[in-house]
Amino acid sequence: MSRLLRAVLLVLALWPIGAALAIDADELLPDRVQEARAERLGQEFRCLVCQNESIEESGADLARDLRRIVRQRIVAGDSDQAIRDFLVARYGDFVLLKPPFRLATIFLWLGPFILVALGAALAFVALRRRQGATLQTQPLDPAEQAELDRLVHAGGETRTS
Repeated sequence: MSRLLRAVLLVLALWPIGAALAIDADELLPDRVQEARAERLGQEFRCLVCQNESIEESGADLARDLRRIVRQRIVAGDSDQAIRDFLVARYGDFVLLKPPFRLATIFLWLGPFILVALGAALAFVALRRRQGATLQTQPLDPAEQAELDRLVHAGGETRTS
């Protein structure tokens, strides 16, 4: 097995351990139903430090604080929507891994598509310019053609001798 394949398999095997270690034992709720609810809700919220991880997966201090807030509000009896509303009011729609589609979040949803389209347009323009540059060659005038023929024939004679 190649080293690269071994390294990839090792990372994939250890990946779940990182998520499990992100949550401290003192954060866990004693009631399994409430803990499962907290974990499910935690998967909906973005770690504002890591940005591409949920607060359940992140080991950042802010994610830990957000996990505690979610669990405290569950114990206090808040509904899932009330917890979402609280975190959105405090941190904005960006805290949601799947922000709602509305005018204020339109760039979050359409931004990646706009960037891909812009990149494709720039690549198209660059390729057209490159293609246009190669098509704009001019034929040799008779004097240049005669010089080229002389050099080609002279070069061929020197190679055979």
